[in-house]
Amino acid sequence: MCCKAMESTDLQRVNFEEGYVAVIDKPYRWSSTDVVRKVKFELRKAGYRRIKVGHAGTLDPLATGVLLVCIGRATKRVDALQAERKEYIAGVRLGATTPSFDREHTVDRTFPTDHITRPEVERALASLVGERLQTPPLYSAKKIEGTRAYEFARAGEQVKMRQSLVTIYDIELLECRLPELTIRVRCSKGTYIRSLAREIGEALSSGAYLTSLRRTRSGTHDVEAAWQLDDFLKKLRGE
Repeated sequence: MCCKAMESTDLQRVNFEEGYVAVIDKPYRWSSTDVVRKVKFELRKAGYRRIKVGHAGTLDPLATGVLLVCIGRATKRVDALQAERKEYIAGVRLGATTPSFDREHTVDRTFPTDHITRPEVERALASLVGERLQTPPLYSAKKIEGTRAYEFARAGEQVKMRQSLVTIYDIELLECRLPELTIRVRCSKGTYIRSLAREIGEALSSGAYLTSLRRTRSGTHDVEAAWQLDDFLKKLRGE
């Protein structure tokens, strides 16, 4: 049973110390750390006093979807799980930007959108597919000389973000109701969909920010098979 996600009826028979990967559908407004902390709390109540719990791939609080929570010996697999491809469904609004590249902050600039058409959107999306350097948002958990970038942002300090090499395997336009877009993105680890939204705006000679984000797949783990967090915690409590 080591390191496998199992059906809900089997949870009571799991030796979590041996290793278990819980595929959780992360709730809106919860941080990834909040989820890990809550799972660890329930496991300790169940008798696992010193058990390790971690996650493989951070999701922002405003995002939902697949969060891989690694328990016990499965924490040794975090790096390998993080390295797997990701898939997201994202909402993007054209014509404006925000400091955080998403809805966490209010709009700071507006741009024209009258010139944008669906064919132009499709061309812009196609131009962003492939391997390239991407600049993470300043409001992110990226470390700069040991300090989280968002700490500099909150203090009003401007720092240069180091670019990261990422791969966008595919961007599919699911819905185009200008100035609103819905896209499906398949990408490598380390890709910031918030930054991608910003880049879409720039490619269209406008602005853009992320309005919603749902991770639908991480490696072979699909959100359709994920636990709702409350259900998982209830099973840990034997309810």
